Amino acid sequence: MPLVRPSGSGKVFLTADEALALAFPKCEVARETVYLTDAQKQRVSTLAGSELDGSIARPWTARREGKVIGTAYLDTHKVRTLKETLFVVVDPEGRVVRTEVLAFAEPEEYLPRARWYEAFQGRALDEDLRVKRAIRPVTGASLTVAATTEAVRRVLALHKVLGEPKPKP
Repeated sequence: MPLVRPSGSGKVFLTADEALALAFPKCEVARETVYLTDAQKQRVSTLAGSELDGSIARPWTARREGKVIGTAYLDTHKVRTLKETLFVVVDPEGRVVRTEVLAFAEPEEYLPRARWYEAFQGRALDEDLRVKRAIRPVTGASLTVAATTEAVRRVLALHKVLGEPKPKP
């Protein structure tokens, strides 16, 4: 599913299909639509420390030989005044495997170098997953760093909440 180009002078680096192919070679990938309850949405926001926009999640789950190897999520959010779309892959233990910038509508000088995104690899949702803790700030890209860190926290919180048992009616 190609990503819609952001407005303005934004750049699309990868489509969702290209990112899925890179993240899950030789895997069966299925996309799901999940409608979050108000309680789930609030729990995600509380765990992440930032507001979750919308009540619909559309994760991709990748399986190899029937075994889940990862789940991918898109998070589109505002950086300064324009949007960024991230593709985040989470392993079955709730740790980040991969973080890709799919689209970035802000000027490219506000984008950290690709190597900076490696700081998220292997990270779980904890208090260290914050700027100036496990995630270093980047001069000239401080708003992108903050927005990206919040997005990864939201994805990990959403993944955790979606994996929790559903309350009985």
